[in-house]
Amino acid sequence: MKRMTLFLLGFTMLLSGCMGNTGNANDSETKNKMMRSANQVNEKPRVDQISNKTKDTNPSETEFKKRKIETIGFLEPVDANAASKEVRNTGNLLSYTAFFSYRVKEDGSLIPLDDQKPLSSVKDTSTVPMLVLTNFMDGNFSPDIAHKIFTDKKASEKLMTSLLDTMKAKGYKALNIDFEHIREKDRALFNGFLETIIPRVQKEGYLVSTALAPKTSDEQAGPWHGAHDYKRHGELADFVILMTYEWGWSGGPPMAVSPIEQVKKVVDYALTEIPREKIVMGAPLYGYDWVLPYKKGSAFAKRIAPQEAADLAVAKGAEVQFDNKSQSPFFYYKGDDGKKHVVWFENEQSARAKFKLIQDYKLRGVAYWVLGEPFPENWELLNELFKIKHPK
Repeated sequence: MKRMTLFLLGFTMLLSGCMGNTGNANDSETKNKMMRSANQVNEKPRVDQISNKTKDTNPSETEFKKRKIETIGFLEPVDANAASKEVRNTGNLLSYTAFFSYRVKEDGSLIPLDDQKPLSSVKDTSTVPMLVLTNFMDGNFSPDIAHKIFTDKKASEKLMTSLLDTMKAKGYKALNIDFEHIREKDRALFNGFLETIIPRVQKEGYLVSTALAPKTSDEQAGPWHGAHDYKRHGELADFVILMTYEWGWSGGPPMAVSPIEQVKKVVDYALTEIPREKIVMGAPLYGYDWVLPYKKGSAFAKRIAPQEAADLAVAKGAEVQFDNKSQSPFFYYKGDDGKKHVVWFENEQSARAKFKLIQDYKLRGVAYWVLGEPFPENWELLNELFKIKHPK
């Protein structure tokens, strides 16, 4: 037995020597690899992130924390019953329901809105009613009315008195000033008007926001952009709403209503002038259906709700395509009139792209134009990704 043990021991040593001799040729390379490995930083591989240790965990520590944002939905209460129903449907997902609009006249008086019934419905929800003040008249925004209010002290004073009386009487808690299509040369006058009205309304305990046309630089001119001073609005208002939609519009050529690459350019510029916590990004709850071929001056495209567009695609057997650049869906179909149509609209994928922009830039929130257009996927996704702030 002893001889056998010695024999096995010798045989093992012989094998070890042979194996060692075989590896000698690679010793240098092996050592170099080991040295390189020792000098590398451990980037926390998956195995290093897993612990076998257990401890008592508070459920709140592991719960997914949604980012808090504010949401605004613009409402046109043309049909009081339909508007009231819409408030009840969306109210708990909105920080503010913005009633569009109280229209100012040249003398400073206000054209009232039939808002009694939907305002009553607000009380049953978590949303806060916001009054939208505009220079809208006869189907368009009026530069003449804006100029009159900016330059006539008596009219301006009457407007502010009427506005505050209306807000108190009807229970509005916030104001949005949506003056558009202003003469470019009236930019300083518009700023002066804001410098007067905003502090006065804030002093009464109301939050004040302004609506801004989508600009990519301060030099962007024209009646829709030139008079909107991003920097000054950001200094005066509690927050601003970027109207980042209508690139594709009813009277223009077919394209996405709110192409993400264009929206991003506007937000990028806004961030150079306005604190991110004051920026609310606009988003459309609609699309358009164009008859092809498009010709300038031809019949306007028909507005179409996202759910209506999706149903139409199914009914027509159309293939819904997705444009990666604009992050928007579209499809073609043949109408009952025998003509070819193209529809650009919104879906869950396009909504997700916009929500990602809000998350990435840590913006204040999102504002929807316009309520009453069915888009269930948007509301489901909003509820999934964010926690909605509800001002008192």
